[in-house]
Amino acid sequence: MEELMARARAWAAEDPDPETRAELEALVKARDLQELTARFGGTLEFGTAGLRGALGAGPTRMNRSVVIRAAAGLAAYLRKNGGTAAVIGYDARHKSYDFARDTAAVMTGAGLRAYLLPRHLPTPVLAFAIRHLGADAGVMVTASHNPPQDNGYKVYLGDGSQIVPPADAEIAAEIAAVGPLATVPLAADGWDVLGEDVLTAYLDRAVAVLAPDSARELSTVYTPLHGVGLDTLTAAFALAGFPAPVPVAEQAAPDPDFPTVAFPNPEEPGAMDLAFKTARDAAPDLVIANDPDADRCAVAVPDPAADAGWRMLRGDELGALLAAHLVRRGAAVPGSDVFAASIVSSSLLSRIAAAAGLGYEDTLTGFKWIARVPGLRYGYEEALGYCVDPAGVRDKDGITAALLIAELAAELRREGRTLTDVLDELAVEHGLHATDQLSARVSDLSLIADAMARLRSRPPAELAGLGVVSAEDLLEGAGGLPPTDGLRYRLAGAGVTSARVVVRPSGTEPKIKCYLEVVVPVGGDPGAARATASTVLSALKSDLASAAGL
Repeated sequence: MEELMARARAWAAEDPDPETRAELEALVKARDLQELTARFGGTLEFGTAGLRGALGAGPTRMNRSVVIRAAAGLAAYLRKNGGTAAVIGYDARHKSYDFARDTAAVMTGAGLRAYLLPRHLPTPVLAFAIRHLGADAGVMVTASHNPPQDNGYKVYLGDGSQIVPPADAEIAAEIAAVGPLATVPLAADGWDVLGEDVLTAYLDRAVAVLAPDSARELSTVYTPLHGVGLDTLTAAFALAGFPAPVPVAEQAAPDPDFPTVAFPNPEEPGAMDLAFKTARDAAPDLVIANDPDADRCAVAVPDPAADAGWRMLRGDELGALLAAHLVRRGAAVPGSDVFAASIVSSSLLSRIAAAAGLGYEDTLTGFKWIARVPGLRYGYEEALGYCVDPAGVRDKDGITAALLIAELAAELRREGRTLTDVLDELAVEHGLHATDQLSARVSDLSLIADAMARLRSRPPAELAGLGVVSAEDLLEGAGGLPPTDGLRYRLAGAGVTSARVVVRPSGTEPKIKCYLEVVVPVGGDPGAARATASTVLSALKSDLASAAGL
């Protein structure tokens, strides 16, 4: 207890933030052993997602002390590898600007050139700015779609893509080598605050994803979910010549408390309710949403059979539509361009690519892997992430994805067709690729480890009446992929062409996730195929939950 109290007092003594310093001093005064143990029971680990965690005092939380150490470690890594400049961006979450400014002060104090974006802006603007400015690294302060109590620190290297091994471990080692906070030089000024021209350059590049003569007549309702997407997306739509989207008024302004949603993620239940309410009055062609840092894009289409009159497209459906649109437009070159998707995404993309004479690659989850595929022309993963212009933004980009799906919808509108018509056509051509997800959010992370251990020790022989024809432990590497904590089952049986299940812990949230896909032949009746797929997916979720103990 006394050793713990001494560590807490020492941390508080060098904490530069009066808020977290007072928070820690109050815990020490109250001798709150449970909370102090949680704060000092380890450190917030730096990995391929950078840092992400709850705000608060202590080494296991996101705070200025942790960020200054992370920035100092990154600066040391850059100097060792000949780097000279870094770009820093931030969203509108609590403490985001403070963390960004501290990073600029550390980089400048280390003798590097630091560029700070002019205001809170979407993550893809930061990813674009790295290559646009010729910097050696980038930092985006964001926790994306996490709850309001979280923040994060996302690191990119000079090619504009997120860090992967071994860079993550090398940066982590430099962070661990940082001494007392007082030894970290912090410049009072000297970094460059960029002007609006960097956003102008991004917007010019974003609009270039569209064909010059394509249709633009399309009405939309848009929500940034209290994030930073509104100004950038509306500017992009205006520059492209689309009518101005109707914003969801209650969610239009950045608000770090995200007051209208339980989780600021378009995939979460209830997150789109206000958008659908706005759409009932505006009667648009499409509803579009970004997550709070606008690197993800969600789309809903009119559906009289749905409760709200609108149906959210699954991430895999939107991924297939964007791919089919690029192929239809001739924007992908057979024999040289490559499409890519993560192993938890639908296999439909591989079939679209093969039919178009394009290369295809599976990757591990995360755009840190997708963006590195040689020859990449388009990549996506099912969690609403789409990279439609890898030469401009080597990461997922919710703004350019919104522009491209708006272009497709406008072209179809001019032809008297809809996005759902294209989905039916793809199902007839390639088979219905139906996907779903089973996930469980936990407060005790050991439950995730227990579920993975249970499945490894007792792998199912059958799920939903389908035989498990192969069971791969992704920790051992599979199909030439780097090892990762996950399991993949391939299934076969009557009534389906194929089926697949991937189970993995989430990399950014306290969740275990199970990704399901069933491929069903259509034979001219998409409705019957959808009914079959729905029955199989429902049974898969039930059997898998039982096998994993969820």
